[in-house]
Amino acid sequence: MAPLERVATRSPASAARIRAQNRRREYLQQHPSYYDNIEHELADPVIYERLVKRFQSAEERSKDVKAKGYGRTLEASLVRGETTLANLRAEEQDNGASTDDSAQGRMSQNGPASMPSGLDAWDDDARDKQEGLELWRAFLEDRFVHGRDDEFDYSLVDSDDGYDALEIQDAEDRWFDKEEPSWADDDADETETPHNGASAGETGIQDF
Repeated sequence: MAPLERVATRSPASAARIRAQNRRREYLQQHPSYYDNIEHELADPVIYERLVKRFQSAEERSKDVKAKGYGRTLEASLVRGETTLANLRAEEQDNGASTDDSAQGRMSQNGPASMPSGLDAWDDDARDKQEGLELWRAFLEDRFVHGRDDEFDYSLVDSDDGYDALEIQDAEDRWFDKEEPSWADDDADETETPHNGASAGETGIQDF
């Protein structure tokens, strides 16, 4: 789960946007079952195929089809095929770019980057099933936080200040920073010299 973003001094529109995104992140933390919705494959069947489906066993795929139903499975396959064709056309249009330009685009000032600029972690291939599931969840989280789940009613979350976990924590931190601890005064009183002139720890009675 990505860290919540702190709402600092910003324009009202920017502050409202960040607050809404923070509430959505908190919602996901409180409702992890969101990631298990079988409809999510349709969000991007190509990414799902690359990160999740290709690591499934034959038995897991069979269970997946039964759970989703033939219609939903067919729809995902059609969308996956259309997206693949669209990507191939886009690659053909980009073939005019030189190899040097492509290599230069993959370099940063400090050396080679882990992936081309503008790509997300889930755009890269997963090494195993566990990593694939983690990247798929990261994709779903990013999609949800930025309001791209058309089937979800974001007003239920964006208007609920019960999801302001970060802002509540910030307010508590500021309160504790301003509040002087009572034990500081107690320690100071213990080290003060008594009014009768005796030093702290002395009884005032002279021993012979």
